[in-house]
Amino acid sequence: MIVHKTQLSILSTRALLTRRRGLATRLGEVEQVLAGSLVEQTRRCGKPDCRCADGEPHGPYVYLSPRPQGRGRLRYVPADLVAAVRARLRRGEQVQAVLAEISAINLELLARRDLN
Repeated sequence: MIVHKTQLSILSTRALLTRRRGLATRLGEVEQVLAGSLVEQTRRCGKPDCRCADGEPHGPYVYLSPRPQGRGRLRYVPADLVAAVRARLRRGEQVQAVLAEISAINLELLARRDLN
């Protein structure tokens, strides 16, 4: 749950530190994190006598578009790993949200000249 920066300014320093500590404990197992998104694509094989030549492409296949590597780096995800990759992507989003809130708290503490 991301708190708006104006809501942080009304909290006491002690409350901010307690909140930050609680958020840090929510990070937990960060080994299960992936950043990026899944993309489904169909493909044409190029064989003239294949069904895909008549407009019925192969697939859909699932690919991971990782961040921060950027565009053009799609990686094929086998069907049996799609659920695990989705779970790790969700975990990555959760970690990013927690880190954003911790950063906002630290910014508020800096404004108060009280980085503990």
